[in-house]
Amino acid sequence: MNNGTRSWILYASLLVLFWGVWGAFSSEPNSRYGYPNEMIYVIWAFTMLIPAYFAMRGNKFDRRPIAAMYGLIAGLTGAGGQLLLFQALADGPAYLIFPLVSLSPVITVLMATVLLRERITRLAVVGVVAALTSIVLLSIPSGGGDSDSHGPWLPLAVLICVAWGVQAFCMRKAALVGVNDATTFGWMTISGLLLVPVAVAVMGGFPSGAPWQAPALTAVTQVLNAVGALFLVMAFSRGKATVVAPVTNALAPVLTIVLSLAVYRTLPSVWAGIGIVLALAGSTLMVYSDERSGESSVAPGAADGDVSPAMR
Repeated sequence: MNNGTRSWILYASLLVLFWGVWGAFSSEPNSRYGYPNEMIYVIWAFTMLIPAYFAMRGNKFDRRPIAAMYGLIAGLTGAGGQLLLFQALADGPAYLIFPLVSLSPVITVLMATVLLRERITRLAVVGVVAALTSIVLLSIPSGGGDSDSHGPWLPLAVLICVAWGVQAFCMRKAALVGVNDATTFGWMTISGLLLVPVAVAVMGGFPSGAPWQAPALTAVTQVLNAVGALFLVMAFSRGKATVVAPVTNALAPVLTIVLSLAVYRTLPSVWAGIGIVLALAGSTLMVYSDERSGESSVAPGAADGDVSPAMR
């Protein structure tokens, strides 16, 4: 396996670890203390400064307009999508919203295939379909509801799906035009902070009366989220978007479910069980296919570490 394939798998694995743990405990501040979701966003935006600081150490901030463009688009679509999700969940049923939003890798795969001309083998196509199916199944909450299947939340959910798909594409595109990971993540951090006043305005001001445990627990869990976002940027800069997006979006919920099973002793639904199997199978097929194509593209005698992200 060449070094390029190995590196994206490493960072994707770290992303799954951090986001999987974050997913298992991310709802605690709200469910346990009634902490507003918008306030959770505010704290998350500031926790992004921590990995941004370490990412910038030893790296030069790319001041080119193209770096700012892709970085800001990635940041605003990601952070803006998160704020829209809060509004959608306030207006509509989670059991319909999450499966729709979870289709964002489809947008990324389509954009990467058409605009970046990323080639994908037949074996990888099977893996992508399995992973995308698993993402939808894993996003279906165990309980249903009587909410309408359409309403003001529907266009918001579609917009979030498109936004997060575009975000992942822009991460990959930024790497292909030579923008370093630290710069892209730096712009994403700036974008998240720019939307803090919007979150506060939606809340109607900062909440009062919340126990200190609420912001403390929020900060701990959102650091995991922020560090995972940095690993996502690093994975996209080293691997194909057609592979990285489905793999990471499929495997992180699997770890969340496993941890929830261990910590909260809650059994996954039948759909989630099928989704776990499909996620593992699909991700394995995509990684195996990418490894084989990586090996075949390396000429005999070529050095493994001499291929830049823009050349893969």
